[in-house]
Amino acid sequence: MAQSDSGSTLVEKDLSADTVEYNIGLLYGLDDKPPVSEAAFVALQHVLASFVGIITPPIIICGALGVDPVNTSIIISMSLFASGISTFIQCRRFGPVGSGLLSLQGTSFAFLGPIIAIGSGAIDGGATVEQALGLIFGCCLFGSAIEIILSRFLHLAQQIITPVVSGTVVMIIGLSLIKAGFFSLAGGAIAQQNETFGSTQNLLLGLMVLAIVVVLTLSNNRFFRMGAIAIGLIMGYVVAAFMGMVNLSALSQLPLIRLPMPLRFGLDFNFAAFLPIALLYLITAVETIGDLTATSAVSGEPVRGRIYFRRIKGGVLGDGINSAIAAFLNTFPNTTFSQNNGVIQMTGVASRYVGFFVAGIFTILGLFPIIGGIFQAIPQPVLGGATLVMFGSIAVAGLNIVASSGLDRRSMIIVAVSLGLGLSVVYTPEVLADKPVLIKNVFSSGISTGGITAILLNVILPGQPAVKSHHEASTPSEA
Repeated sequence: MAQSDSGSTLVEKDLSADTVEYNIGLLYGLDDKPPVSEAAFVALQHVLASFVGIITPPIIICGALGVDPVNTSIIISMSLFASGISTFIQCRRFGPVGSGLLSLQGTSFAFLGPIIAIGSGAIDGGATVEQALGLIFGCCLFGSAIEIILSRFLHLAQQIITPVVSGTVVMIIGLSLIKAGFFSLAGGAIAQQNETFGSTQNLLLGLMVLAIVVVLTLSNNRFFRMGAIAIGLIMGYVVAAFMGMVNLSALSQLPLIRLPMPLRFGLDFNFAAFLPIALLYLITAVETIGDLTATSAVSGEPVRGRIYFRRIKGGVLGDGINSAIAAFLNTFPNTTFSQNNGVIQMTGVASRYVGFFVAGIFTILGLFPIIGGIFQAIPQPVLGGATLVMFGSIAVAGLNIVASSGLDRRSMIIVAVSLGLGLSVVYTPEVLADKPVLIKNVFSSGISTGGITAILLNVILPGQPAVKSHHEASTPSEA
């Protein structure tokens, strides 16, 4: 039986001390039900913001392992289909499973390195590509149990995962994504290959989309604000088409419909291959906590206390279960997506009912590859222009979470060191190039590096203060 958040709405509204006062002017709160037309419109923008992120990991993995075009297309379609199911579970909340927030799920980038290493090792050892995929999906399936079990003990971490820690992780999420956003704006990997990266054409197109999104977001017209991202992307798509930057030739090679085929490649297991996957599920849990904290903050919901930790536990549990579902559907681990927090801020719509529409769209995209192919053809500068401002707004949300608890010298040290180390591996990844695989798997992500640093410093630094409410933190002390 699904457990609804609506019964606790009044209780949550009384927890003002647990809620970050973040003045973003929400048009629809968590439990509001926008009209169908508005909900679908906002859902489309969430899809546009996350679509490329969902299909990119399977494209990279399949390319690295030499998977044939047919199976690559199947895995990409199932990545979208699994994201639809996972998003519905995360937003709807079934019993203890799911956060109940407007939280989207998609293919995780964190597992790229280990998955490619596992597959390459199996193929080098004489396995076929299909057998290598079966080993990968088997390890991912069994590894999901790590996150499922961990989720049941998160309530014990309330003194460790404080607003300073979670806010710092959210800041690192936003600041890390900014690099990816500007990389897309400049043209992305394709532009690097054809030597047009950073060209005037790419920059002007991306900046035009960014300007449209900013102007419409600041509009007093609610429809312009809710549609800022979609309108910016559509206008950029049209302009790019006239500039000859849209390539739809691949559509003719796609089938009309593709039905799920669970366990198409079977399941296998190898303990040595399993270890890095298991470790990454632990790291993914930390990232999920940061993502859901950001979602809570931009949705005007609690970022500490009983309601908050119930949602965090449900979200991490959902993360694990959804990754198991993804493995059954022949695709890679799922996790919460942070870029959609920017969409919530830009549109002012935090209603989890929008997530149901997003889930439906993802499911349709997975079943009808041609539709997904049209989205896939969005030029990188257009996508980068729309996402750059969203990623920056996530960093601002993290800053607001940290500030809500009051900054003393101890907190400033935690934030400064965590940001420094977390962003160092983002902007200088080559420093880990010659390190052992285990070290690279753990610390190659700025989110995991910064998150682990923040947690450790919060535990070992002396003088940990009691967690203050926003009201207490903002009230000046008397001399």
